[in-house]
Amino acid sequence: MNIENKMNDLIKEINYHNEKYYNQDQPEISDYDYDMLMRELISIEEENPELKKIDSPSNRVGGAPLDKFNQIVHKTPMLSLANVFSEEEIRSFDKRVRDLAEKDLEYVVEFKIDGLSVGLTYQNGEFKNGSTRGDGVVGEDITKNLMTVKTIPLKIKEKNELIIRGEVFISKDDFEKVNEQQEDQGLQLFANPRNLAAGSLRQLDSKLTAKRPLDIFAFNLENINDFTIKTHSESLEFLKDQGFKIIENYKVCKNIDEVIDHINYWSENRDKLGFEIDGMVIKVNDIEEREAMGNTAKSPRWATSYKFPAEKKTTKIQDIVVEVGRTGTITPSAILQPVRLAGTTVSRATLHNEDYIKEKDIKINDTVLVQKSGDVIPKVLEVIKEDRTGDEVDFVMPDKCPACSEPTVRLEGEAAVKCINMSCPAQIRRGIIHYVSRDAMNIDGLGESIVTLLLNENLIKDIADLYYLKKEDIVNLERMGEKSADNLLNSLEASKKNDLWRLINGLGIRFIGAKAAKILSDNYKNLDEIIDAKVEDLNDLEEFGDIMSHSVVEFFNEDKNIEVIDKLIEAGVNTESLKDDSDDIAKIFDKMKIVLTGTLPTLKRNDAKELIEKRGGKVTSSVSKSTTFVLAGEEAGSKLTKAEELNVKVVDEDYFNELLELDTKEEVEKKLSK
Repeated sequence: MNIENKMNDLIKEINYHNEKYYNQDQPEISDYDYDMLMRELISIEEENPELKKIDSPSNRVGGAPLDKFNQIVHKTPMLSLANVFSEEEIRSFDKRVRDLAEKDLEYVVEFKIDGLSVGLTYQNGEFKNGSTRGDGVVGEDITKNLMTVKTIPLKIKEKNELIIRGEVFISKDDFEKVNEQQEDQGLQLFANPRNLAAGSLRQLDSKLTAKRPLDIFAFNLENINDFTIKTHSESLEFLKDQGFKIIENYKVCKNIDEVIDHINYWSENRDKLGFEIDGMVIKVNDIEEREAMGNTAKSPRWATSYKFPAEKKTTKIQDIVVEVGRTGTITPSAILQPVRLAGTTVSRATLHNEDYIKEKDIKINDTVLVQKSGDVIPKVLEVIKEDRTGDEVDFVMPDKCPACSEPTVRLEGEAAVKCINMSCPAQIRRGIIHYVSRDAMNIDGLGESIVTLLLNENLIKDIADLYYLKKEDIVNLERMGEKSADNLLNSLEASKKNDLWRLINGLGIRFIGAKAAKILSDNYKNLDEIIDAKVEDLNDLEEFGDIMSHSVVEFFNEDKNIEVIDKLIEAGVNTESLKDDSDDIAKIFDKMKIVLTGTLPTLKRNDAKELIEKRGGKVTSSVSKSTTFVLAGEEAGSKLTKAEELNVKVVDEDYFNELLELDTKEEVEKKLSK
């Protein structure tokens, strides 16, 4: 592989993990593994500067702010920290800053809390707004959610503007309690405290955030130059005096040897803390020296983060069991002799698939090395073969589904063994949750907890049963009531009119997501034609391959899947491909950039976006000079302010509806110019 291809592969892999970590709060690899990927990319870019891309992840701070939130432009950029991984690299950092300094330096060493970084702004002694870090320049406005965090003071003594940075987290004990509740309710467990904290802060309903035991440590006064504070340690005490919770275990160190001693102590004793840390932060204490050192494009020169390596432990595999997922994938897991790892006791580890077990030659009763990654269940890294005694037992994947006893299949070229019976009880719950989701049938009022409740009460057994629910069946259920029952039944009724692609996606055919479902819907008039399609027919479709085609045919060849589909048809669910009339709609917004912000009186954001895109417009997430107009509703926030600053046209829903009635782009431009 040439060096440019290697670089492109690294960029693709890092961007994938950035999306999982920053925007989906579902990391798949450890921080250490991620840092090693980034370090490899930076090394290649430094050796081959002519190949470096402007959009390289090495130029970015974090994740892009999500469209579902309004945005806040940070008055002070929220930079990330450079990382070091060894004592040698800590001493190299010390040498670099001392070469830049004009006097002897002190350092402050703090815990690197494993949570979500946020910025808080106070004016006239009151909490004004709060946001995520986002890309370091623009973050997501999560003010209402942050107001539910009990350790964030809503009023402080200081009347001057105060901008601080903190880390929202959930303690180990609270995390265990939340996961116990999830398990009791049959809901999916959260991967780690960081995921739970980040996901809680990104709820659109602040009432849900308020139910989570969120906490915060304030760790930096961002506009420190507005105050007569000479050191970082003074600023922490100042924040404490204002009512903020700070990390009490920070240490002021006179030299780098004290820094290293402090880091080594907590590296060995971090399990004693009530919260998760993934490293230690080293900062120059003197504010004047920090200002003189300045920042790079991505991080301050006066601070760095020492990252703990991912913890590994040896234990014994007591058994290997299998579980059936939503799409029928049968996943083996190792039952471990319990071992303390990364702050929690673990007793299971994922084994991924049959090939993974064979490749690593894993057997029952083996002694293995395990590591906790981004998942709830840690991974088996390798077998300690020299510890084998002869009592080890080979594992064989089942040829029948352990939940429904139907034969399992493994398609050529696939690693996964699957159950393709749509009525398999182990798949039903996860399948129903997928069916009602936004990208599938988009049924409001049917969240994960309600689906679980309906299953536990034996009111449904498959996706089709949803359409046979009666009000008297559900009105007295927990968390339901008259209004919720009516809303749920109305949503179910409305979903019967959905386009065919939503139904196809909702069926949960492996390898067939929303995009592939739309391709099928565009090329076939109805579901019957898709059911009758042969592999060679499907292979002719653009972007369809042999694996996808076989998956579709295999799915519809299963009698029990057809039984469920027949029930859906009998309930009145649409199976026809609806005509897309977007080609017939005048492109009155052709090439216009339009920003949506706030809550509109009648239109949902997705509906407004669809109206714009069908007319040739592009919905963008931020306001700039090139924005054509801003469609604003209640609580429009910072986007409205930005539009006013740039003199960008702002319209309400009534005005927008008047634009929709126009016939040409020229008429729209004329109306907007008035």
